[in-house]
Amino acid sequence: MDGLAAKQILDVIGIGIGPFNLGLAALMEKTECTAMFFDKKSRFEWHPGMLLEGTSLQVPFMADTVTMVDPTSRFSFLNYLHEQNRLYQFYFLEKFHIPRNEYNHYCQWVAGQIPQLRFASEVENIERTEEGYYRVTVNSSAERSIYETRHIVLGIGTKPHIPEKLCQENSDRIFHSSEYMMKRDKATEADSVTVIGSGQSAAEIFYDLLTRQPEHAYQLSWYTRSKGFYPMEYSKLGLEHFSPDYTKYFYQLPKKKKEGILANQALLYKGISFSTISEIYDLLYERTVGGTKPNIHLQALTELVSAEECQGYLRLSLYQHEQETSSQIDTDIVIMATGYRPYIPDFLKGIESLLELDENGQLQITENYKVKTKSEGGHHVFIQNGELHTHGVGAPDLGLGAYRSATIINQIAGEKVYKTYEKNIFQQFGM
Repeated sequence: MDGLAAKQILDVIGIGIGPFNLGLAALMEKTECTAMFFDKKSRFEWHPGMLLEGTSLQVPFMADTVTMVDPTSRFSFLNYLHEQNRLYQFYFLEKFHIPRNEYNHYCQWVAGQIPQLRFASEVENIERTEEGYYRVTVNSSAERSIYETRHIVLGIGTKPHIPEKLCQENSDRIFHSSEYMMKRDKATEADSVTVIGSGQSAAEIFYDLLTRQPEHAYQLSWYTRSKGFYPMEYSKLGLEHFSPDYTKYFYQLPKKKKEGILANQALLYKGISFSTISEIYDLLYERTVGGTKPNIHLQALTELVSAEECQGYLRLSLYQHEQETSSQIDTDIVIMATGYRPYIPDFLKGIESLLELDENGQLQITENYKVKTKSEGGHHVFIQNGELHTHGVGAPDLGLGAYRSATIINQIAGEKVYKTYEKNIFQQFGM
């Protein structure tokens, strides 16, 4: 049934409940604002396809939903440990980087305490009312409901990316790394598996398959078009790029300059951790004791150009950039660890004419995370993790999530609910 879900005008509706909008919802607790958050998923799940045992979050535990702007919050990771009776175990663990599974469980713990969250509720459309509010249509299993709100915060994140030329319709032989845990059994039952990509996800999948190879005896290959299987930049001064200071510096740069900078910053967020590289190398070393030659192939500088479905296998065409040579291999399964891309969701079509896009079809975004619109007014669409092109490498970083949420909340509430600082790091990026 259709119906107006609430007579009141909400202050904010959050669309998507990932870590960033979850943090926004948690931090909203210290305001008088009325809010609701919707997600089409049935429950909170953070990258379920990559929740491999033994993998760690690549940022310190302080990059939880709240700590970097409100360390006293009841939603902090330390309070989660306290409530789970794990403080002493964590104390003796002596690690800043927590298991990925525990981060997911922590977020589920936060989500379970916020009544404003609505899962299994898909936003279908957004329209602008005559009064300048946003009318949001939400479809759940029970009914289709309509809400009105002053502000919207998009927290839908990015979506898995496979190059269009490599997409195989109805093929179960090629899939994205985001589906790995759901499809791992199919990979390990194959005669040959090929991993494509050079980042942390590719490395973790390769290592997981490497540990299982003796039991299943498949041929295992790993290709990347990158120059090598390089580590992520993780020096302390390098990490200062993931700060409000660098975000502010980057935002002020000309658009063309930003594009060039982003193209050269891959190792700030796309490389492999030192520990994962070490684990892979150590296992390869052990497997070659006594001259043993494991059925393994690693090759950089090599791009997957095409994948052709044959009878019972995939034929891959590869190109080695330095040698400028091509070759073909046959494989049963291809796992594409080819990253994620931002996108403009269909539910924005109702206000599409209001949104300002750049020449690349990307949303134009203000420094304070508002989507630029063609009509003036005090009601806004904000964005979380969709501003890489305008704000730089910190956009998807969990450590900046609480800061961005605080910046958005201060604007929605019309007061400085959360304190943010002008100077957070030691170095200076501009003149």
